[in-house]
Amino acid sequence: MRKSRNTRRRPAAVEAVVERIDGGLAELIPDRDRARAWTLLIDGAPQSYVDLDDPAYLSFEYQRRLGHVIDLVAPPGKPVHTVHLGGGAFTLARYVAATRPRSTQQVVERDATLVQLVRRELPLDPNARIRVRSVDARDGLAKVPDAWADLVIADVFSGARTPAHLTSGEFLDDVRRVLRPDGVYAANLADGPPLAHLRGQIATAADRFAELALVADPAVLRGKRFGNAVLVAGDRPLPVAELTRRAASDPHPGRVEHGKALSDFTGGAVPVTDLAAVASPAPPPSVFR
Repeated sequence: MRKSRNTRRRPAAVEAVVERIDGGLAELIPDRDRARAWTLLIDGAPQSYVDLDDPAYLSFEYQRRLGHVIDLVAPPGKPVHTVHLGGGAFTLARYVAATRPRSTQQVVERDATLVQLVRRELPLDPNARIRVRSVDARDGLAKVPDAWADLVIADVFSGARTPAHLTSGEFLDDVRRVLRPDGVYAANLADGPPLAHLRGQIATAADRFAELALVADPAVLRGKRFGNAVLVAGDRPLPVAELTRRAASDPHPGRVEHGKALSDFTGGAVPVTDLAAVASPAPPPSVFR
């Protein structure tokens, strides 16, 4: 259980919220140790964690790593334009709003029934500049103006897999169109041994961006288990040293790969195209036990 000195314990009477959504069965599970905190599960797979009293608190390992990217994309507190592909419970959009007030954000979440559930049970701050579109991630991205975003975050899963059309170089071409010249792209990728999907995604990003970094649990990088990796890309030098320091100090320390080591990690993988794209691999059942 997670504990916080600053948040009172939730009353035991608060119950879970369970509803059928377009993407399956959604469950909002209360955290008994944090008064207004919830975990969103879809078909039993954890998707998001939100603390309404402390939206800057990131519980999930991969979301903490994306939080580091958000922290480092611009000077502290500076408002940014951000596109979130995949909404979940809007955890990262809430984080941006809390840590970078006056930021302007667009969230693209295809599952309209999930959006309705989250808006009702875990309402957004009405003062936050967050627009939510219930369309396919690639279709929503296509509606974003050229050079609008400082940051594009891709965290899209359907049935615990990233859809194929969000894994290709053509998809990244549209990400680049939306980004400002000094903008940053960050993606949550999930894979397990032999890491063919992850290697292919790195090769695809390297074909489109000048600078790359990858943050993951060392056991995932060694192909010892299924897990998440955060890919960071841009056409300007990335804050690798500070990202490395922050990832190493996380509760579950992560390792950062970049430069030649990251290039070598791809093992000769080739960039993915729309014609060859496939969805990311499904996690083994043991991941959610």
